Amino acid sequence: MKLNRLAVVALAATIAAPTGWALAPAYAASTTMPMQAHASSWTVGNLVISGAYARATLPHAPVGGGFIAITNKGTTDDTLLSATSPLADDVELHEMAMKDGVMSMRPLPKGVPIPAGKTVTFSPSGLHLMFMRLKGTFVKGKTVPVTLTFAKAGSVTIELAIGGIAASAPPDAAAMPADSSMTGMKM
Repeated sequence: MKLNRLAVVALAATIAAPTGWALAPAYAASTTMPMQAHASSWTVGNLVISGAYARATLPHAPVGGGFIAITNKGTTDDTLLSATSPLADDVELHEMAMKDGVMSMRPLPKGVPIPAGKTVTFSPSGLHLMFMRLKGTFVKGKTVPVTLTFAKAGSVTIELAIGGIAASAPPDAAAMPADSSMTGMKM
């Protein structure tokens, strides 16, 4: 199913360029969960997921973006194959890149490699989780549950803390890993 071109452009602009907009609490959606004390990292197999956050969305937005860091502490490569969330009809693994002054965004249907001994960071200007056909508004101060499935490590359910509409880090910024050597990794 194709998204409205305007919706994709609006999301791309939101992900790529902070706007400074803030959402009023009146836009709280019943589908997001209140933010509670939650783990700042999750472990599955040799992988550690940290820095998990999403940006707040405008009311009735059809798409949203999520960001994480995955550190492979093992000696063999793994691959993030897919992501799902009860708050979206579909969650795609996406890459955004600028080429010749033109921003492009594309799904990565074969997954995202997580090399042994490296950290792969999903950030607003590179790799990201694209929530398609949202079932509600992502509201600052709440969380989004996401299940990540890896080729070797298996599946793990994490929570993305929802920050402001232009957030560039999780509300608990201390959760970000020090080694972001694979930020915006190119495929």
